[in-house]
Amino acid sequence: MSDVKTIIDLCKEEMNQAISHLENELAKVRAGRANPSMLESVMVDYYGSTVPMSQVANVSTTDARTIRIQPWEKNMLNPIAEAIMNSNLSLNPQNNGEVLIISIPPLTEERRKELCKKAKSEGEDAKISIRNHRRDANEAVKKLQKDGLPEDEAKDGEAKIQDLTNTFSTKIDQLVEQKEKDIMTV
Repeated sequence: MSDVKTIIDLCKEEMNQAISHLENELAKVRAGRANPSMLESVMVDYYGSTVPMSQVANVSTTDARTIRIQPWEKNMLNPIAEAIMNSNLSLNPQNNGEVLIISIPPLTEERRKELCKKAKSEGEDAKISIRNHRRDANEAVKKLQKDGLPEDEAKDGEAKIQDLTNTFSTKIDQLVEQKEKDIMTV
C-alpha cells in the first residue's frame, strides 16, 4: 500500500500546483480594481538584462483605481513605462518625473463578460490538468497491480485518487466563481 500512498501523495502535490497556477492566472485577470499583481508578468530592460518589475521598482496601489510605481533609480522611469506599454495590458503609465502612475479605467459590461470568459477558460485549463494528473496516477496504480498489488488495494487507491480529483475540481469551481463575482461587481 505504501507505493499506492506515494502515488496518491504525488498526485495531490501536482493537483496543488495546478491550483496555485490557476490562482496566479486569475490574479492577472483584472477585475476593475488596481492591484500590484497585475504587473507581475511585466519584464523590464535593466542595463541589457530583462528582469521582473519587482526588481527595479516598488509597485503599490494608492486607491482602488490607481497603481503607483516608484523605481529604485530615476533613470528607470522610461524603460519601465515602455515595458508596461509593450505588455499588452492596455495600461498607459503617466510619468511625473518621480514616479509612474497608472489609472485603471472602469470596465465596460462587454469587457467584464470577456474577463469572465477568460476566468472560465483558465478554470477549464486547470481542470484538464487535474484530470491528466488523475489519469497518470491511475495508470501508475494499474501498473502496480500488474506487478502484484492486490486488486482491493488498487481499487482503494483509484477511489482515493477520484476523491482528490473531485475535491480539487470543486476548489477550481469556487475560485472561478469568486473571480467572476469580483469581475461583475461594479
